[in-house]
Order: sequence, then structure tokens, then C-alpha cells
Amino acid sequence: MDYKQHIAIVEDWPKEGIRFKDITPLMDNGKAFKSAVDEIVEYSKDKEIDIVVGPEARGFIVGCPVSYALEIGFAPVRKEGKLPRETIKVDYGLEYGKDVLTIHKDAIKPGQRVLIVDDLLATGGTIEATVNLVEQLGGVVAGCAFLVELTYLDGRDKLEGYDVLTLMQY
Repeated sequence: MDYKQHIAIVEDWPKEGIRFKDITPLMDNGKAFKSAVDEIVEYSKDKEIDIVVGPEARGFIVGCPVSYALEIGFAPVRKEGKLPRETIKVDYGLEYGKDVLTIHKDAIKPGQRVLIVDDLLATGGTIEATVNLVEQLGGVVAGCAFLVELTYLDGRDKLEGYDVLTLMQY
């Protein structure tokens, strides 16, 4: 399926010069969204995945139906202060500063095989931080899957050595 047919390009959002890739038309089309989720599920089937991890918030949108289809759990990665129990955290760089991501300390068991799922691979900072959290807990990142990759931002470079699937590239 040509998923790009279901992506809206929004000029100058959230600021001038940016061509935002809006996935909501893809999510609004049940057949297209199901096809995208099914493709990620198929990618993961030979990887013996134990749990899916997704960063907030769009990683939840894509990761939860993948974990449902695989009949395995989902662990959210959230900004600091959003998870109610004991967490571990990692600082990561943003274009103009730093932020913190967290995961419950008991979300991943040592040796569990993890599929990280998100909507977008851009600079790679969020996913690199998510990989760091998974590995701090002893998880094994068996793959990373994204709906969209912005190749001109070189985010894949931060995932060198990891298996990566993207359904469409810009």
C-alpha cells in the first residue's frame, strides 16, 4: 500500500520552514491504518518479541495495536513525572535544550526481546533515549519500527547496529 497517500503535509507547522507530516489521515482510514499495523506485526513475527515499547504519545497510537495483534504487553515511555510508580530516566538532547524520558523500573525484565514502535524517526533522539532505557533494564532491542522516516535528518545513524523498519520515507 502507498501509505504516503494517507499523510497530510502541513506547511510551516509548527513553525515556518517545517513541512509537518500529519499521520491522522492514515489513522482515520481504517484499512490503511490496519495495513500499516499489520506490516509492523509481520516485520516483528520472526524476532521473538516479548514486549512492545513506545514513547508518548504517538508511539502509543502505533505500538498498542501492534502489541494487541502480537498478544504481548506494551510498556509506555513517558516524560518525567507522568508515570505513577518507580521509574528510571534518561536525559536526551532536543534541538534547543534537553528533556527527560522515563519508564517503569519493572516494565522490562532482563533478557526480554523488545520491539520499539513510534510514528516518526526524525533526528533519532527520542528513540535513542528509548533504546537506552530498555537496555538499562536489561532488555534486548530486537527491532525498531516507524510509520515515517525523515531521511534528511539522519536519525537512522543513531540506531546503527539495530534492525529498523520504516513504512515510508521523506
